[in-house]
Amino acid sequence: MKNFVWPSGSLFYGWWIVGIAALVQFLGGILWLHAYGAYTVLFHEEFAWSMTLLSGAFGLTRIESGLLGPIQGWLVDRYGPRRILTIGLTMFGVGFLCLTQVNSLVSFYVLVFFISVGVSLGGFHTLMVSIVNWFNRHRTKAIAFAQIGFSLGGLSVPIVAYGLEQQGWRFMSLLSGCIVLLFGIPLAQWIRHRPEEIGVEVDGSFPGADRRDRSHVTDTNPSLTWQQAVKMPAFWFISMGHGIALLAVSSVMVHLIPHLIFGLDFSLTKAGLVFSCVCMFHLAGLLVGGFLGDRFDKRWICVACMISHGTAMLSLAYIEYFPPLVVGFSMLHGLAWGIRGPQMVAIRADYFGPRSFGRIMGISSIVVMFGMIGGTMLCGVLFDLQGHYRLAFQIIALCTLAGALCFSLARKPNAKDASLVLGGMR
Repeated sequence: MKNFVWPSGSLFYGWWIVGIAALVQFLGGILWLHAYGAYTVLFHEEFAWSMTLLSGAFGLTRIESGLLGPIQGWLVDRYGPRRILTIGLTMFGVGFLCLTQVNSLVSFYVLVFFISVGVSLGGFHTLMVSIVNWFNRHRTKAIAFAQIGFSLGGLSVPIVAYGLEQQGWRFMSLLSGCIVLLFGIPLAQWIRHRPEEIGVEVDGSFPGADRRDRSHVTDTNPSLTWQQAVKMPAFWFISMGHGIALLAVSSVMVHLIPHLIFGLDFSLTKAGLVFSCVCMFHLAGLLVGGFLGDRFDKRWICVACMISHGTAMLSLAYIEYFPPLVVGFSMLHGLAWGIRGPQMVAIRADYFGPRSFGRIMGISSIVVMFGMIGGTMLCGVLFDLQGHYRLAFQIIALCTLAGALCFSLARKPNAKDASLVLGGMR
């Protein structure tokens, strides 16, 4: 329990931030990111919009996320996460309220873009900047625990799916907007940027504490600026591997529920239950991944997860012929997603330090966005052309092998590498 609580017996404030981050990500997960696939089914039925167009709307949000990333990283590093979270969650909630009035594809695209900007500013990227600054020794665990909220949001998708079936998407949009505004914005006010703001140090040490008690706080690697980080090959290998991983993640987020409904004739609620099964394994993976990442080489953990992603996507490609494969797919994809997720943040912080973490993540997001866009668009186009997702899932499965190779090549910069970069920047 050391560093989880202060000598006074009170919980280290960094863990409160982790809990708040989990709650905020729960809102984004259950109401939008995980639920989007269920919304697409109803939009497809009501407006006869193709899956390509609906995938394009989600892809547009990923373009927004990628292009916004560097600016968002600078804003968070400059003004702190609390202000950016407040702005983002306000946009998220207001966007949902406006979504209730959608009657055309143009207005749908505009509002999806607006909501997604809100989700980006008021979600993962902004929250991770705070957590990285508060933790070092327990960094991967803290990131994993914060992402549990996102996973629980996926587990709760059947609730949203049931509401969509019983009350319709306009009512659920109204309810979602109210929840974000009434609960999300107050939660964000408790977020702090750095531990120095309340007079403590990373992982809960106090200034002046015994050196032996603080030995884990000091990072043996220099904390690089974003200009220095992008000169490292590891930066690009991690970004490419992350982007390829999101080919699989984004395709499942948007197209798993339509695949089960159109391919296996599942009901919306039943398909939502399968999605929640994936998220159950995702949750288990987060719990395991947080402890694995703080003990073992994150690079090889990511390689193993990419192989698991690929096997899962092959299973999903042939699920129509053997429906019990849904269990194997849910386990492999969910565990890989959960274990790998915390490593994506922690490995960058370990390699490049917290100094300019917001901007480093933001620049990396430009590369990563191609994976989020590519997965959803590939699946949408091939479904409209062929009437099924089989070929799309096969292609994505093969691509994950390239992602495994990228992570295997992402060697941690050593002191010599860092000194060369630092020297070249003088």
